[in-house]
Formats: sequence, C-alpha cells, structure tokens
Amino acid sequence: MSVHLHVRHVSLELPLFLQNARSATSLFKTLMGAAFDPPRREFRTILDDIDFSAHSGDRIGLLGRNGAGKSSLLRVLTGAYRPTRGDVEAVGTRQALLNVSLGFNGEATVLENVYLRGTAMGMRASQVRDVVEPVLEFAELQDKTHHRLKTLSSGQRMRLGFSIATAVQHDIMLMDEWIGAGDAAFIHKARDRMRNRVDGAKIVVLASHNTALLRDVCNRGLVLDGGRVQYFGDIAPAIKTYETILRSPAPANAA
Repeated sequence: MSVHLHVRHVSLELPLFLQNARSATSLFKTLMGAAFDPPRREFRTILDDIDFSAHSGDRIGLLGRNGAGKSSLLRVLTGAYRPTRGDVEAVGTRQALLNVSLGFNGEATVLENVYLRGTAMGMRASQVRDVVEPVLEFAELQDKTHHRLKTLSSGQRMRLGFSIATAVQHDIMLMDEWIGAGDAAFIHKARDRMRNRVDGAKIVVLASHNTALLRDVCNRGLVLDGGRVQYFGDIAPAIKTYETILRSPAPANAA
C-alpha cells in the first residue's frame, strides 16, 4: 500500500481544571487534594472537524496564527494526542520534529539517552547501535559519550536531540518550524540534513509562520483558525488566506 495520511473529521477536546474562587478556603482545599470540593472539569475544543488527506509527493504547509491549533494537530498526527472524535490513518513510518529535547533523562549518560530516544522512536536495538556513532559525530559529542546529560549545555542537548531525531529517513515527516537554534556552523549542517530528510520523505507536514520558507518547500497548504480548517489546497492561495486571517480579529475560541 502506498504511503498516505488520512485525517477524517478529527476533533480534539482537552480538559481544563478550574477553581470556582481564589479564596483562602479554596486554596486550602487545593492543597489538601481538593478532597471536599474537587475542581470542576471543563473541556475546550482545540480542533474541530479537521478533514484532509495527504499522499506521496505532498509537502503541506500548516498555517495559522498563534493558538490556531497547529501544534495540537501535529501531535494528533504523531499519535501523541488521541482525537476526541474522528480518526487518523497513517501508512508509512512517521517522524516528528516538534521538540527534539523532549523526553531526555538528565541523570543518564549521553550514550544511554541515544538508546532511550531511539527506542522511544520505535527503532530496534540493532538500528540504534548502527546510528550511535553517526549521531554522536553529527552532534559533535564524541568526547561526551559517557557524561551525564545534565552536564551538557542547552545547545549541546539540542544538537543531540536533533541528531537522534534525524538519524533515520522516514516516510512521513511532521515538523513544527525549521531548525534555527544553535551555533552558525551547526545550523548550516542541520539545515542541509533537514533538506535531505525532507527531500527523502514521501509526505511532509511543516508548520511555520515563515511564508517564504513554505513557498520554497511546500506545494500544498492547510490553514487553521480557531481550530477549524479555513482552506486546504495549493500553497499560494493558502498563504493568501492566512494573510487575510492575520488582518482579522481572532476567533473567541482561539486556543
């Protein structure tokens, strides 16, 4: 079966826990575990009836103002969030570049973290062994192999996370913005690798506010506003729709 991504009428609601009042009594109850007056649980609609399909060759730019639901949709596509309604059918291996430092264990060594992250990404132990040396070399951390991760700088942790996340080519790439952190030399080679991985992927979904980048990378666009699809189609009209939305007031249900 060919690589594809089908999103069918997906909605996502996330719970909000609210206290009725900010009084000393309510604070005491909160500290006591709210045994006598549990906080009200309310739900907020983050995504509302999202429906689209992607096939081999599609590079989809995901557009929308802050709070439109872009990151939440990407997390649904990766499987990190389960839709409240609807379903996602993904055929092909998926890789998410959302927060490359998420899930690291500061007490574990750099080498151990390569294995931990690789396994979490669905790689077999033999695959992880094969990529350990290239990962450490790309991250420029060969001399830190047995150091605890917490001794590394934030830039070094970012390099390690990016190197692990992009060590293997995947069919479907899900990305939240383009790489832009780190020293100049690393950014240059990271962008080269990113371009290589994007070129090698069958399907790409890239969320970004950089319309010039999206024009360069993407052939299709999906525009969100208030958690709903406003446009899905060619990238040029998608960008025009997005720019029109930016000039209008934000919807009341913006996340």
